[in-house]
Amino acid sequence: MAAVEQLRFGVEGGGQVSALLCRPEKARRLLVLGHGAGAGMSHPFMEKLAGELASVEVATLRYQFPYMEERRRAPDRPAVLMATVVAAVRAAAAPGLPLLAGGKSMGGRMTSQAAAQHELDGVRGLVFFGFPLHPPKQPGTKRADHLAKVTVPMLFLQGTRDTLADLQLLRPVCAKLGPRATLHVIETADHSFHMLKRSGRSDAEVLRELAETTVSWAEGIEEIKAGPA
Repeated sequence: MAAVEQLRFGVEGGGQVSALLCRPEKARRLLVLGHGAGAGMSHPFMEKLAGELASVEVATLRYQFPYMEERRRAPDRPAVLMATVVAAVRAAAAPGLPLLAGGKSMGGRMTSQAAAQHELDGVRGLVFFGFPLHPPKQPGTKRADHLAKVTVPMLFLQGTRDTLADLQLLRPVCAKLGPRATLHVIETADHSFHMLKRSGRSDAEVLRELAETTVSWAEGIEEIKAGPA
């Protein structure tokens, strides 16, 4: 059973925001987890994902962006969103665990933009739970331009029915990034990782896959960083 602690931290230009630190007893690493544009840190997807990650010994720090904290509908300016990511990573350093950062949709994209500016000290890799490559029905890759400036490994967890990431566009983006990028595709999953009934798989099974894939990837990048014994 993972303990959940309520926290608050300050954001430059954004006031104070809330956060939830979910730390399993035998946590081996901590993932700083930003929410999507339309739902906060307590959305069922975020809560269930944090639970699955805890079951595989990954602690999480979920946090609110200022607009969600203040119950405003429109997201903050990118500068404030990125400042929130930076502040969350600093707050996550306190438990003393190896750090990963990322998030659901917009939370992941803002994390990558902050990382592209080299502002995420101590973060060993980025995890995107549905990277929003483009708006629905507006295919393009402009949102990925900054990824070339990210120096740490990145894990893209994407569904084949994700209307915000045409895989025919995302695959070349990841290929261009080379060994820094790992793309894990889940058949029939949409942007929220909901599954089609005909897939024979439940949403809960996919959440488990997301957590297990994250751990497997994290262990792999740690081994590469450590080098040969």
